[in-house]
Amino acid sequence: MQQVADKTDTDRLVTVTLDPNTITSINPDEVHEWRIAIYDLLEENSFRPARVAATGPFALHISIVGNSIVLDVRHPETFQPIAAHYLSLTPFRRLIRDYFRIRDAYYEAIRSAQPFQIETVDMARRGMHNEAAELLRTRLHNKLIIDLNTARRLFTLICAVQPYASRIDESKSELPSVLFVCSMNSVRSPIAAALARQQFPGRLIARSVGVNGGKADQFVYEVMEEVGIDMSVHTPHILDELVANRFDLVITLSADAPEAVRRKGLESGAVEHWQVEDPSLVEGNREVVLAAYRELRDSLRKRVRTRLEALVSGGSQTT
Repeated sequence: MQQVADKTDTDRLVTVTLDPNTITSINPDEVHEWRIAIYDLLEENSFRPARVAATGPFALHISIVGNSIVLDVRHPETFQPIAAHYLSLTPFRRLIRDYFRIRDAYYEAIRSAQPFQIETVDMARRGMHNEAAELLRTRLHNKLIIDLNTARRLFTLICAVQPYASRIDESKSELPSVLFVCSMNSVRSPIAAALARQQFPGRLIARSVGVNGGKADQFVYEVMEEVGIDMSVHTPHILDELVANRFDLVITLSADAPEAVRRKGLESGAVEHWQVEDPSLVEGNREVVLAAYRELRDSLRKRVRTRLEALVSGGSQTT
């Protein structure tokens, strides 16, 4: 019994986040489906990366690059990288199509069919799920160690996110790009990037990073939820994790960011510094702190809209 308890405490996922740059939707039904799939996966799973000396529990950050799902395993508190694996979607195409076909048939059967018809569709659904789970475990062999039930739930999440993903190949995209940088990529820069994506959907690429690693901030989640942005998908990243080295505009939001950007040697059309307060430093009761976060959100929303309008319209990068 103790071994089971230890496994539950360490060999499992406790956080799953989705990359807002490559997995996007404004449809509340689609977002709800993602959340249900994530909830089910976190509710019960057995998960650990292979071939690395890391002790769980773990966080999983999911993104889509080209035709691959990227499974990025991280520390759940610091979000420091542990292991990342590319999983081609090609071998799963038929199973993904079957998933949606059987799912729709199942919902239709529940509404109108006889019990034996529901049972027939349900058996087909279970069989498809088992086949997909076995294929997923095979493709992840010697990369991630997961049991059959975890593989079934992970496949469901992959099905939920991949049809609606916005696959932007940033190396070939002609969309304008902006990078927001703050100290820990926990509050200021992720809020700014999320607001940019909300206000200019499909019209720019907005990234955010920190000088140092941080962790998710619950107050950010709450105040952004108020304006229809799900920040539970955010995973903090640092400058050294950036793949892209060229941005049309870089905006720094903390005192330590300008020098860090200079040392990184990013290519950019323009670099600007916005002096904004860090609400995580505000002392007081819950309402006082929330008010500070809302003030930051609202001020950044106005500033982002004003500043980026010219960028997405093809104007100058400079103010």
